[in-house]
Amino acid sequence: MKRSFVILLNIGFWACYFIMITIMLAVYYRSSLHVTNQESRIINALKNLFFFAFIPSIISYVLNYFLLFPKYLQQKKYLLSTVFGIFISVGAALIGYILLRVYIESGNLQDMDQGGKPGRSTAGIVILAMTLIGLISGTVALIIRGFITWVNEIKIKEILTEKNHEMEMALIKSQLDPHLLFNTINNIDALILKDSAVASDYLNKLSDIMRFILYETKGDRIPLSKEIEYIDKYIALQKIRTANENYVHFTVTGIIGEVSIAPMVFIPFIENAFKHANNKKMENAITVNIHIMYNTIQLVCENKFDTKMAVSPTYGGLGNELIEKRLQLIYAGKHSLNVTKTNERYCINLTIPHG
Repeated sequence: MKRSFVILLNIGFWACYFIMITIMLAVYYRSSLHVTNQESRIINALKNLFFFAFIPSIISYVLNYFLLFPKYLQQKKYLLSTVFGIFISVGAALIGYILLRVYIESGNLQDMDQGGKPGRSTAGIVILAMTLIGLISGTVALIIRGFITWVNEIKIKEILTEKNHEMEMALIKSQLDPHLLFNTINNIDALILKDSAVASDYLNKLSDIMRFILYETKGDRIPLSKEIEYIDKYIALQKIRTANENYVHFTVTGIIGEVSIAPMVFIPFIENAFKHANNKKMENAITVNIHIMYNTIQLVCENKFDTKMAVSPTYGGLGNELIEKRLQLIYAGKHSLNVTKTNERYCINLTIPHG
């Protein structure tokens, strides 16, 4: 939802609130137009109403809108939301009443006349009424904030669906790149004459990779074990192209368990590492480390390139932009992505939460 509309929505509430108070005040004084000093009485009444009606409302509205809703109600902590909502309303009423009495005692205000706001003898009734006003304003604040959040979530889901589809198409095109398929098939074909069993194993890995891309990445979440299994098979297929046993170093630390992540979050970064590691004879040319911690998962993916063989590659382009947008949509405010680039090394450090 646009920021301007959110501001207008809040202004609209306070405008309606002010109009309602003004109407009530006008009705209260319509039968006493003949009374002298009417203007001073109305001004005094407005000052009283500021402490009686506006102070509790403003405090309750602001605290419910900016604190209680995002911290408790949005997190579905309904009991705590109710308790803190009542505390906020009572606290706002006490603050309003104390300020009201201070100004009355200082002579800046006078108690409203008969039929108006009571004095000390009925302090409990006054505080109760102010608490009720605070509760009403706080409830309206929660409704407005809830409506805004609901609209924003609908828009985010629509954007996420669109971006996921766009990302899915881009990734499928990248994964099923003819060069990858042709190179892998040719390598497997060469292995058939040397060792048919090994060739068959690699062919099964390629089949599993294609099946994973086409069928197992449709949902919002997949088990982390599936993503790691794919990465392991992808690395195995890439290693066919080199006799260097230490070309790739892949490790997983921590307990995988039932951890889940968004599909194909890590894979694009690993693919980029293979695309831009230009010397297959280099030791540990590609290093991939996945660290599973208590409530986060970290991917550290690094590739080296030999500046003597080629100019340092660039890592921009539509693919990386889509990846970063997708991360922002899925893990907005909950993930971190750091990129380190030198003349001989490119490293990404990605941390995402579980689930």
